[in-house]
Amino acid sequence: MAFEPPQRLVTALGETTRDGDDWLEKLPTAVEQAVALRELTIERVQVPGGRSSLVLLVRRADDTPAVLKLVPPRSRPESERAALAHWNGLGAARLLDPAASDGALLMERLHRDVSVRSLPEAKALLEAAGTLRRLWVEPPSGHRFETVAERTERQAVAMRASADADAELGPLVDAALAARDELIAAAPEPRLLHGTFRQSKVLAGDRLPWLAVGPDPVVGETAFDLARLVRDRVEDLIASPSGASITRRRVKKLAESLEVEQERLRGWTLFRAVESGLRALRVGRVQDSELLLEFAGWL
Repeated sequence: MAFEPPQRLVTALGETTRDGDDWLEKLPTAVEQAVALRELTIERVQVPGGRSSLVLLVRRADDTPAVLKLVPPRSRPESERAALAHWNGLGAARLLDPAASDGALLMERLHRDVSVRSLPEAKALLEAAGTLRRLWVEPPSGHRFETVAERTERQAVAMRASADADAELGPLVDAALAARDELIAAAPEPRLLHGTFRQSKVLAGDRLPWLAVGPDPVVGETAFDLARLVRDRVEDLIASPSGASITRRRVKKLAESLEVEQERLRGWTLFRAVESGLRALRVGRVQDSELLLEFAGWL
């Protein structure tokens, strides 16, 4: 199949690609092989698509619609496969080829143009939180998922380096790292988490009204997962004269609705906002970084 990967994907990979990574160059061949293996017919490439994967709208041999997703190895496609298989359609898109091992994922097709984000804010938060709750299950025995402690330790190393390079970031980074250390030291019972949950990751479905997609699964406490949802629509929060108070109310409301300790949610929200802000700064997304770091300052 001759095609051009979506520009959004090319740009995002260009921000993070290591020297010698030729995944994009090999992508047409990988698509051809994945399609042939599953006896699929391609309808079209999903545009604008995601920042870390190629998504194709396809039809199976029996003409049922599906989605084929190809993910770079560094984005841990087998971890995503394992999580989707474990959820088995509970709160997330159903995996249709659980036994495959070629790095491609065949999933039920959702309405990719209709996400929870399209709803009014209050309704969107309610529906997203309800979807997230269904994903929080006990991880499988002997799992090989990354833990919250492992992931955030990797992130903390990069955060310390950013603070060393820019003294003005020091106090905020110190606060985020201190929160992380305190949270890790006394973590509640671990659950399988989505890992990168936000409103745009919840799409309309036929089997259920809303289903999650695109996990970067991790095992740990639920407050870590919920923290990313707190800052959804951050650009609107920053633009609002009462953004800080809205954020604090959102933390309280989400914590209460999902039975998460409020202070733990605040701490993980701070850590994740600072980490994301510094990561955006490292790849040149200055405006995104400024929004996230200002938001973090409210916490």
